[in-house]
Amino acid sequence: MHTELPRTVAHPFYEQLNRVLEARHFDEWVVRQCAHFYAEKMGRPSLAPGRYFRLLLIGYFEGIDSERGIAWRAADSLALRSFLGVVLNEMPPDHSTISRTRRLIGVAVRFIPRFAHTVTVAKICVYGLGSA
Repeated sequence: MHTELPRTVAHPFYEQLNRVLEARHFDEWVVRQCAHFYAEKMGRPSLAPGRYFRLLLIGYFEGIDSERGIAWRAADSLALRSFLGVVLNEMPPDHSTISRTRRLIGVAVRFIPRFAHTVTVAKICVYGLGSA
């Protein structure tokens, strides 16, 4: 079965970035911050906030400024699938899901300073420019 294929080593940058985000409990924090944007049960399942912001980080670090480009890159790379927590038999979010989540959450003004801080911390920790 294809889910039993040997796991390749992911890109070291994204492995380190995931360690930084996990150490700072990023997913739990962003779920709390975005809770009021999500309904309990309504329609198709939503894109988890942690995965959404990881997609934005991919766009930032890879210089991709379109949702289609981010979705294509995430679908094309095993390292990015690992970074996003997407298993082999699961499809990464497509551009319409990313776009719908962007409209749902928006770029809320209160997220910008914290997200910028997360990017800065990630760059420092991943590139070894000191400790954050």
